[in-house]
Order: sequence, then C-alpha cells, then structure tokens
Amino acid sequence: MLRRALDCLYLAAGYLAGLFLIAIFLLMMALSLGRQIGVNVQSGDDFTAWSLVAMSFLALAHTFKSSELIRMGLVIERLSGKARQVMELTALSIGGAIVATLAWAAITMTYDSWLLNDLSSGVISVPLWIPQLGFSAGTSILLTAFIDEFFNVATGGYPRYSKPPPTTKEEIVERAASGNL
Repeated sequence: MLRRALDCLYLAAGYLAGLFLIAIFLLMMALSLGRQIGVNVQSGDDFTAWSLVAMSFLALAHTFKSSELIRMGLVIERLSGKARQVMELTALSIGGAIVATLAWAAITMTYDSWLLNDLSSGVISVPLWIPQLGFSAGTSILLTAFIDEFFNVATGGYPRYSKPPPTTKEEIVERAASGNL
C-alpha cells in the first residue's frame, strides 16, 4: 500500500508539473499576444517565472523514478552484484544528502517568507511563500524518492530509476532505434 501511495505521489507531482507547463504556455501566449494588441498582462513575467520553478522542481521526482533523469552510469553499469549495490547506495547517499540540504533550504526559505509576510515587488503583490511552495514541495518529493530508492536498493531490489539491461538482441535493437539504450 505504501508503494502504491508513493508511486501516486510521484505521478501526481509529474501531472502538476505538466499543469505548470501549460500555465507557462498560456502566460507566454498572453504576454506575446497582449503586446500585439496593446494589452498589458500585469506581473505576467513574475507568474511565468514562478510557474517555471514549480514545474522544474515538481517534475524531478517523477523524472527520477521513471528513469528519465540524466544519470552518469558509466562506472555503475559495468558492475554487478554486491559491488554494484554498494556503488548504487553510495550514489544514492551522496545524492540524497545534497537533495536533503536543498529541501531543508527551500522549506526554511518558504517558512521564513510566510513568517515575515514577505511580498513580491511586482505590480501584483503576492505573498512569496505561495510561489515558493512549488520549490519546497518538489525538493521534498524528490528527497522522498531518493529515500525510497535507497531502501529499495539496500533490501536487494533493482533500482527503479535505472532501466534493466537488455536481455535479447531484439531488445537491444529496439532500444537503440528509440534512442533509449
């Protein structure tokens, strides 16, 4: 049940990132068309930038768990057995520590903005903790994904963020043709 809840969390974050991508498109179109017809979209640049940050960070966990995040596997992919597990755990530990630091900083920044009632300086004044929530939530969900994968690998599971090696010649050809080798 926990596995299903975590997978739903990562997927929901991915869909939310997709909604922010649509918001960016709509805001950019409104800004572009507005210039042509003399309509000023107030604080449009601010809302676009905040949507970009939210989209970027909310998409990280889903991308990581879908094995679509760029990953340096030149060394790890050449290992097998216990040596590979140790390297995977080492990489997950280092990455997790970095993401934990980033998540802590994001959450602290968002909390401080809420506590101080920090407002944006644009034409439309927005409490800054609201757009910062995407950054905080995205890094927190990514940290959850790192911890999830650490326990998966530590208990002998194959990393879900890494595609298993191809088993047949046809699979090698199919992956190469799709650019996903």
